[in-house]
Amino acid sequence: MPPLTSLCARVLLACALGTSFAAGAHAASAEPALPPVELFFSNPLLADAELSPSGRYLAAVSGAPGRRDMLVVVDLQENKANLVAGYKDADILQFQWVNDGRLLFNVSDKQIGPGGRYLASGLYAVNRDGGGMRQLASRRGGGLAEAGSQIAQVMLPWHTFMLGQRGAQDSDEVYVLSSDPDQDEKLRTTNLLRLNTVTGRAQAVQRPGPVDSWVLDNAGEPRLALNASGGKTTIHYREPADGKWRSVGEFSTYGSNKGGFSPLGFGADGKLYVRAQAGKDAAALHTLDLATGKVDPQGVVVMPGYDFDGGLVSRRGKLLGAVIETDAPGHVWFDKDMQAIQQAVDRLLPGAANILSVAASPDAPWVLVRSISDQRPMAYYLYSPGSGKLNPVGSSREGLDPARGGRQDPVRYKARDGREIPALLTVPAGAKKNLPLVVLVHGGPYVRGNHWGWDSDTQFLASRGYAVLEPDFRGSRGYGSAHFRAGFKQWGLAMQNDIADGARWAIAQGIADPKRICIAGASYGGYATLMGLVNDPDLYKCGINWVGVTDIGLLFNGHWSFDSDLTDDWKTHGMPVMIGDPVKDATQFKATSPIEQAAKITQPLLLAYGAVDRRVPLYHGNKFRDAVQAHNRQVEWVVYQDEGHGWTRPQNRFDFWKRVEAFLGRHIGPGAVKQ
Repeated sequence: MPPLTSLCARVLLACALGTSFAAGAHAASAEPALPPVELFFSNPLLADAELSPSGRYLAAVSGAPGRRDMLVVVDLQENKANLVAGYKDADILQFQWVNDGRLLFNVSDKQIGPGGRYLASGLYAVNRDGGGMRQLASRRGGGLAEAGSQIAQVMLPWHTFMLGQRGAQDSDEVYVLSSDPDQDEKLRTTNLLRLNTVTGRAQAVQRPGPVDSWVLDNAGEPRLALNASGGKTTIHYREPADGKWRSVGEFSTYGSNKGGFSPLGFGADGKLYVRAQAGKDAAALHTLDLATGKVDPQGVVVMPGYDFDGGLVSRRGKLLGAVIETDAPGHVWFDKDMQAIQQAVDRLLPGAANILSVAASPDAPWVLVRSISDQRPMAYYLYSPGSGKLNPVGSSREGLDPARGGRQDPVRYKARDGREIPALLTVPAGAKKNLPLVVLVHGGPYVRGNHWGWDSDTQFLASRGYAVLEPDFRGSRGYGSAHFRAGFKQWGLAMQNDIADGARWAIAQGIADPKRICIAGASYGGYATLMGLVNDPDLYKCGINWVGVTDIGLLFNGHWSFDSDLTDDWKTHGMPVMIGDPVKDATQFKATSPIEQAAKITQPLLLAYGAVDRRVPLYHGNKFRDAVQAHNRQVEWVVYQDEGHGWTRPQNRFDFWKRVEAFLGRHIGPGAVKQ
């Protein structure tokens, strides 16, 4: 096999996509003193890449300024690239290999707001040379197939999606999901269809009842069905011998999850691997006895202080290892050859978290590397175990100098009640002490909000001279059950104190100038921004809230002009446990409502909302804006008419972050210093 040179790998992708890496390099050399906002917030140049089952071919979604994202396949043996799918009015969104010669993909419109959302993304199949194109599912509304019947229609309905799991990859057939919405488009169940990507014919798999998600086994066949309803999660197992379903687990979805587990995949012997606490504080990787439904208390991968929240790495049924995340992402390898490959790649790419992806075939000549760094955008490489050579494929973004990127470090500090709070601290390159600080609060809030590695928001702020502190306050996942549950019903209370205590820690360390601290965030982070200004007016000089909750009660009754995208099960069974009960906790809701406390906010504010947000409707923003502007004249207000819960259109991202740059410059940046 002729070697794939690094130059060839980059030029092949560039030529196939009608752009030039050389042009990007020239632009980088001529960039102004501060890198422009567009370099941080444009759509990625390389959004995804994946090896074919044999490992001979590499498929990638790649874009360039001024044109749509396209699907490219590179023959790594012949050093040839084909543009296999591209459109003038749509972008390739996601793809997966059906077999070594065919791919499945969907599309979106990344130039508009939620009108081009994933929910109407369509489904298509194409050969790796660009031939054999077939549309399999429509991008708009259509009829719903009857479960259990063979579908003879030309196209499946719009609510048909990729499963997102590696199937058998040995035929033209794949499994896809077909949601079953009621007349209000609320999900009733999710059907699994076996779809022939050449003929378009599909057949539904018999299900044990309502299903939310499915898991395939090592042979690429449906083996597990999961459903969460009525506050309970039920997991069914499909017997390989007769195809009959039986329950292997039932437990509380939101409260105590004693005996609960999340299935991840199967080993070569058919053993089921699950994520479970098994009586411990932190979740670990365990095995489950399918005969008894019991989790083996002996963990396979245990990370003290961190929840196992990764996935399995398998090849033709053989379990090679697992993806993990502690302070940074990484691997635990059970296979000695993969461990040796990891060590070789890490020597070639030091100072990065290098995540390996393998093709299905054990004889594949390449391993795909996703290299994650704090100072540069994610980059893709191909590593040859045979030659030991590493070849660049491309980067998600070009034109940014890694030497000018902010350095990001995991830190820990103590909250006022003694709880240890993990956080990420990013400091501008070459920065000294006593810096202006942005406390960036993640949304959710009951998620792991922060992940080590290059991030557009954080690095843009660092490029403008700001230190950035991102706390994983109590309630955040990833650090054990006690840390997670300590955040229940603590909006505006202990969760808020954790954030303020982080800012005060940064002051005590000499990192932050106590006179130049701003709090910012989206969704829950927007709520925390407003409550931070209420609770700690001496600490925060300004606040930036985008798509933020402005009253907890409005999450339950938000004066929706259209349906909320929050599920009824979450609102009925989850929110009262984790956020609070609107009747029993009404007094607390009022005391921790930014709208009710708006008179206390006198600091400068930047508020931004999407007019078609189904998570936090514009009513939240309008109601708070009216309340705070009655006495605060330092409020900037912007509405993006075509946006939902976040900014989809690049032009809106550019506009918003330019506003952020100007706002911070006036209040804690260079403009504030001159005042």
